[in-house]
Amino acid sequence: MMKVSYFPGCTLRTKAKELDRWARESALALGVELCEIPDWQCCGGVFVSARDEIATKLSSVRALTAARDAGQPLVTVCSACHNVIKQTNHAMATDAEFADRANRYLAQDKDAKAPYHGEATVLHYLELLRDTVGFDRLRAAVKHPLTGRKIGAYYGCMLLRPGKVMAFDDVENPRIMEDFIRALGAEPVIYSRRNECCGGYVALEDAESARKKSNAVSHSAAANGAELLVTACPLCKYNLVKNGSEVPVVYFTELLAEALGIKEETHAE
Repeated sequence: MMKVSYFPGCTLRTKAKELDRWARESALALGVELCEIPDWQCCGGVFVSARDEIATKLSSVRALTAARDAGQPLVTVCSACHNVIKQTNHAMATDAEFADRANRYLAQDKDAKAPYHGEATVLHYLELLRDTVGFDRLRAAVKHPLTGRKIGAYYGCMLLRPGKVMAFDDVENPRIMEDFIRALGAEPVIYSRRNECCGGYVALEDAESARKKSNAVSHSAAANGAELLVTACPLCKYNLVKNGSEVPVVYFTELLAEALGIKEETHAE
């Protein structure tokens, strides 16, 4: 059984429990144990680009340090958590001044560790499936193929951008989620808004703009034949559903668990 460090994040403990539950159970079915990092704290939800903003990034550095010390990659599932932790890791590896200031803060912890300089590898769960498990192995493990289902992958913005730092997939023409859908036996639907923002981060200050953006996403998917949308982002799912998505929306881990035979058929919102 392969073991990896796991950062669930706070939304997966509250509003996105299905994203977390089926990530854990599916991983075990594929021979991977997600070892939850002890005493993790909220990642902050947004990576603040200002170099002098240190405090909001310290929880991410602590998680990265724990993964490094365990000798394991750090796996995330939530798109927002992944974005924050990946960008923080990049900053710790490439910005000596930022890393020095962060390490001086962390040196005051009771159980202070050795200074951190970006040594850990940060993986999104989808990257774990593609690069470690392998989509061929995943395909072979499928017990209930999702044959005949037309599914649109919704990336949103957090998984892909900034492209050079995230290095997740081609920003303009990603394919990892489509390959994932194919491995489960379903048909991926390509549509123009799959990598566009749903407006979730402006919902509080401009609800109408968020509604228009999210409706544009679901309309684009429906117009191209999608019967279902899959996402890794709790905020995207909330925003799409709240604004009356034309297509049901589920977490990608729910489909994974269904195809692996460890979950009954997914009922979308």
